[in-house]
Amino acid sequence: MPAYNKKTVEDIAVQGKKVLVRCDFNVPMKDGVITSDKRIVEALPTIRYLLGQGAAVILCSHMGKPKGQVDPKYSLAPVAAKLTELLGQPVALAADVIGPDAKAKAAALKSGEAMLLENVRFDAREEKNDPSFAKELASMAEIFVNDAFGTAHRAHASTAGVADYLPAVCGYLIQKEISIMGKALENPARPFVAVLGGAKVSDKIGVINNLIDKCDIIIIGGGMAYTFFKAQGASVGTSICEYDKLDLARETLAKARAKGVSFILPVDNIIGREYKEDTISMRIYSDSIPDGWMGLDIGPVSQELFSKSIAGAGTVVWNGPMGVSEWSRFAAGTEAVAKAVADSGAVSIIGGGDSTAAIEKLGFADRMTHVSTGGGASLEFLEGLTLPGIACLLDK
Repeated sequence: MPAYNKKTVEDIAVQGKKVLVRCDFNVPMKDGVITSDKRIVEALPTIRYLLGQGAAVILCSHMGKPKGQVDPKYSLAPVAAKLTELLGQPVALAADVIGPDAKAKAAALKSGEAMLLENVRFDAREEKNDPSFAKELASMAEIFVNDAFGTAHRAHASTAGVADYLPAVCGYLIQKEISIMGKALENPARPFVAVLGGAKVSDKIGVINNLIDKCDIIIIGGGMAYTFFKAQGASVGTSICEYDKLDLARETLAKARAKGVSFILPVDNIIGREYKEDTISMRIYSDSIPDGWMGLDIGPVSQELFSKSIAGAGTVVWNGPMGVSEWSRFAAGTEAVAKAVADSGAVSIIGGGDSTAAIEKLGFADRMTHVSTGGGASLEFLEGLTLPGIACLLDK
């Protein structure tokens, strides 16, 4: 597990300096309008601190997947407008990323002012972490601040490459992510319970193996539970199942037993005939899913079992839904877990994606200790992998 004790914006003199800040402004858009400004709002504490300290702030981010081409659909213009509104001061958008307009605006930027570069992924060299592109980005500033946890697991030019050319520290958002998740993994309040869902064992096996060494209880729901059932000889019908991962599942179960970790699988499931929201459904015990039927959610007995295990926790980490939670008929399991985590009083860490969506939909976000801003990054952090966008920052 990499120990991240990194310098932050408060550990470096920024007054009168040009500061390049990598944010995660990859916000959801519809017809050119931002549908949720959550990621922009989360970047504000770092931006406000730097402006208040008299830095000249050059913001940058990606949006979507423009594949290294300039695509107006992925322009950060709506983000610049939203930042102008939220900060109460103009945030000019450069017409390019490292071109003449970006360089002219950056050169003219004064202390206490902010600007935004155009989408860094408009240049194909960004995702290749091309040193020439990173060097051009860095040439506009004197300090680099990474505050984009959602892309910290990617070694791109604007997340890691620029740190080769500038002193690099983290912003408040990354500091919060690594301090809360780091403490949960290194020195958790016990019992430490991990709740893992989602479709595939292969996506989460690294996380499961890392957490077996740290957790007291591991709860498995979602599609990947059926791979564990099959590994133990149960019938799973047409449920999602990774037949090439059965040995891996058996090894994981054996490892949990050897370590004395309680490994809890569903005892009942809601199954359907087809993968459709309006399919015929029924409840059945987990070890006897008939041919032609597939598991779509955990059943009420499992909901109670999982909730009881969560209720006594000191620390809970939750990543992944318990069923096809985007369909209301098969969302009860995910909702039950969300409620149990909210009610537990434990240090609760929600790891991005569908879990975050469930928490927000139910209005429980403010009852969680920490809702991670990065799905892939939080998974890799929980897996104990090194995150390039954090590893490149200066140590304290």
